[in-house]
Amino acid sequence: MVYKGSVMKIFQWMCPLRIVIGLALSATLITALQGDDWPQWLGPQRDALWRETGIVEKFPPGGLKFRWRVPIGTGYTGPAVARGRVYVADRQLAKGASNPSNPFARGEIPGSERVLCLNESDGALLWKHEYDCAYTVSYSSGPRVTPAVHDGKVYTLGAEGNLVCLDAETGALIWSRDFKKDFGIKTPLWGFAGHPLVDGKKLICLVGGQGSVAVAFDKDTGKELWRALSAKEPGYAPPMIYDFSGKRQLILWHPESVNSLDPNTGKVFWSYPTEPIRSGMTIASPRKAGDLLFLTSFYNGSLMLRVGLDSPSLVWESKKISEKDTDGLHSVMSTPWIEGGSIYGPCSYGQFRCLKSDTGERLWETFEPTSAKSERWGHTFIVKNGNRWFLFSEQGDLIIAKLSAEKYQEISRAHLLDPINRDAGRPVVWSHPAFANRSVYARNDQEIVCVSLAATDPPGRE
Repeated sequence: MVYKGSVMKIFQWMCPLRIVIGLALSATLITALQGDDWPQWLGPQRDALWRETGIVEKFPPGGLKFRWRVPIGTGYTGPAVARGRVYVADRQLAKGASNPSNPFARGEIPGSERVLCLNESDGALLWKHEYDCAYTVSYSSGPRVTPAVHDGKVYTLGAEGNLVCLDAETGALIWSRDFKKDFGIKTPLWGFAGHPLVDGKKLICLVGGQGSVAVAFDKDTGKELWRALSAKEPGYAPPMIYDFSGKRQLILWHPESVNSLDPNTGKVFWSYPTEPIRSGMTIASPRKAGDLLFLTSFYNGSLMLRVGLDSPSLVWESKKISEKDTDGLHSVMSTPWIEGGSIYGPCSYGQFRCLKSDTGERLWETFEPTSAKSERWGHTFIVKNGNRWFLFSEQGDLIIAKLSAEKYQEISRAHLLDPINRDAGRPVVWSHPAFANRSVYARNDQEIVCVSLAATDPPGRE
């Protein structure tokens, strides 16, 4: 009896355990099938690191496998992917209106901006939000900012400063702000382009004006929480939060200085004055590597700071303010990658370079992943997955490569999208892709596409 009783107790104990293990395995399988999201600029952690596994090592000989492709309007904004939906913004010209033949020209071009929500599985339009928006910007193709999706809401910022918060499920307008009206400012030359940052209850934005270069809004109501910093131009670099010496610091880089703020209050921890950034071109996201902070711009080149608890110190900087005779890295808009003592990124005329992070010394350069030859603003976007990188060139090619201090090594290349935009004086694709659900999502001025990058497609994805 004791033996039988012991067996029964063991069986009774193991049954719930088997249920728990089964539920855990089911949850793991569901998670694997669902994949990861890409809900904002540079991905879930805003660091351009794609953490999914089960991704192809090389592209198939027959080319990429398109899951879907959907027509959209023009724009530079990349897509965001969250909870089975894809969010992207575009521009629609008013009837009879046209963009100027000179892309640098500014006027007042009637039209509208749209926020589109697509079904992730097939690209079907689920809802759209559209509002009138006359463009006064140079390079008037469309909005610049990747949507940010968080806690059932989607936040978008248009080229003329229309900040909107929408219900992510229905597209209903929750709240909106008009930067030009609310802060008494003008549209920057190339429009409002700083990707908003969700931090706790705050939505932190690059705005502009006296005392309001950086503004934090209540993400649920749009109420202003704090504002900080003054500059003649706000620039275009997105706000980033990094931890230096155990302190969370909001890094705001405008054309006159690099600044560290308390994300909760907007209090300035420190400011590092810079040589005025020519044409206001603070665009690329500031990058952290240990206690180092790296910044790069088209004319002024590179700036490497070492950030302590209270203030930064200069490690090295470019000596030449030039678009052609360059040292360091003179990137236009691509966020560089820093790893293993090396910096990787495109320079002013498409020279994809590797620099030593501690000195700025150039180790090598190549045009292969950008424009294939010397071209002004030659470009590629950089995302890492595992031990290799996915590069999306301005020619519309998706490239798998390995990067090291010794060389650039291309593993595989496939054509993803045709370059349609001609603002650069040549056909280019200048919108950042998203990587989620073992797929890549990318757009040009005519369509948005989704392509499977899974090593083996899960059930339902054939």
